[in-house]
Amino acid sequence: MFRINILIALTSCMLFISSCDQNKGNNNIVRIGHVAPLTGNQAHLGKDNEAGFNMAIADLNKRNLVIDGKPVVFEGLSEDDAADPKQGTSAAQKLIDYEVAGVIGHLNSGTTVPASAMYNRAGIPQISPSATLPKYTRQGFKRAYRVVANDIQLGGSLGKYSFGSLGLKKVAVIDDRTAYGAGVAKEFQRSFEKAGGKIVSREYTHDKATDFFAILTAIKSKNPDLIFFGGMDAIAGPMLRQMQQLNMNIKFFGGDGICTTELPNLAGEALGDKKVFCAEAGGLIDPNTIEKNSEFKKRFLEINNVPVKLYSPYVYDATMMLVQSMVDADSTNPNIYAKYLSDLTYNGVTGPISFDDFGDVKNASLTIFTFKNGEKFPLEIIKASTDS
Repeated sequence: MFRINILIALTSCMLFISSCDQNKGNNNIVRIGHVAPLTGNQAHLGKDNEAGFNMAIADLNKRNLVIDGKPVVFEGLSEDDAADPKQGTSAAQKLIDYEVAGVIGHLNSGTTVPASAMYNRAGIPQISPSATLPKYTRQGFKRAYRVVANDIQLGGSLGKYSFGSLGLKKVAVIDDRTAYGAGVAKEFQRSFEKAGGKIVSREYTHDKATDFFAILTAIKSKNPDLIFFGGMDAIAGPMLRQMQQLNMNIKFFGGDGICTTELPNLAGEALGDKKVFCAEAGGLIDPNTIEKNSEFKKRFLEINNVPVKLYSPYVYDATMMLVQSMVDADSTNPNIYAKYLSDLTYNGVTGPISFDDFGDVKNASLTIFTFKNGEKFPLEIIKASTDS
């Protein structure tokens, strides 16, 4: 039995190698990697990303593209990082071993940054649909990009908006000690104080926490106008429920991490009406974007039987941009098409996207949202802060 198993394994390996060599020779199979948390308390967001990625791959294959004189078929390879940096580097290594032509991911800043060094060494272009930590694109890696605002743009803009547009003077700040949560909270605080506001309480939690009564009680005694939370919806929802139990009738603000269609389910009645505010990258209600964005969300629902949670439209745009640069370069070789990606201007379902010299979005804008009757709806578009 042992010898038979060895024979089967060797035969499988030979077939796999032969298949890979054949695909390489014909250059007709182009592998694109995707990484997100498909397990853990952020799995609903990771699966949302994966669905957007799969939609993009399917749409691209319907186009019957010819690159370098050969018809291409795109193969999407999706890996789970569970929002854990260590698992994220393992996922990155798998994609490198698969010799993917590019990577869409990761979802979290904390997994994106360590993985980016690995992709850089391998020469593989990476577009994150959601990582906001400035460090990601400040490491000198020429093939690292993002299609959302960074923490300076996001947190800085929300600090100004809270003081100027919402007229709030006293704020408590909480972050979940992740790279994303700490980064966006830091920039919010810096911007809010610079505008003239006062931080009356600074508290911390973590991304697996379930009990927030101690920090909320401490905050309540300071009587702030608003709580700004740097973190994701999986923590924001239960936190809002506990705020309600403590009779804390104050506004709650967060970045894109809480700006999901799942937040009403996570927060329940504690969500309230026009109590919670958040922001997403792009001018999603701009007349030139709203129709494309609405059509994408409609198709997403028809295909996946669930609505868009948050980042799937950005994953879709990132995947389309990656392949458009291959088409423009007439090559799937990263050493050739990467320059075209840097120079590309793309009008996507999240709006127009082009990259600056760092790989950040040029002329970034944000759409401010609130919630009413359990539904998320947009308020206005603001220009992203450029203060550093």
